[in-house]
Amino acid sequence: MQCQNHMTSDASPPNDGRIPVIQEELSLAHRVVDTGRGVRLHKTVTEETFRINETLQGQELQVEHVVVNAWVDGTPPVQRQEGDTLVIPILEEVLVVQKRLRLTEEIRITAKARVHAVSEQVVLRKEHVAVERFDESATPRNMQDVSPSR
Repeated sequence: MQCQNHMTSDASPPNDGRIPVIQEELSLAHRVVDTGRGVRLHKTVTEETFRINETLQGQELQVEHVVVNAWVDGTPPVQRQEGDTLVIPILEEVLVVQKRLRLTEEIRITAKARVHAVSEQVVLRKEHVAVERFDESATPRNMQDVSPSR
């Protein structure tokens, strides 16, 4: 902080009946002064244990898969509520190919006995064997006819 005195006067001598006016002016300025003193902080954390008694409400879900394997005819089932249980139907489209037998025709075979006279000419074959024997003298003895017996 500085204080300055300023005098205003005319060039006239002080005894001529005038009173000099003096005015003071103040001029302020800021500056940083290092004093060499710092600040140190110490922080500590304390813990306290409290017991609380409170009632908590929760919900537990039980999921159960039930195999039905039933064919649906008509309107498909929708989700429904049975008491506390939510029932969600799971549907599956299945391509059904049926293989069935269809009788297109019957073939009927009937055996009937029939007697009729037939007259045909047939050729029968017959074999004959002739046996010739020789003596030691090399003259033929006799010839025998060997025919199959009937």
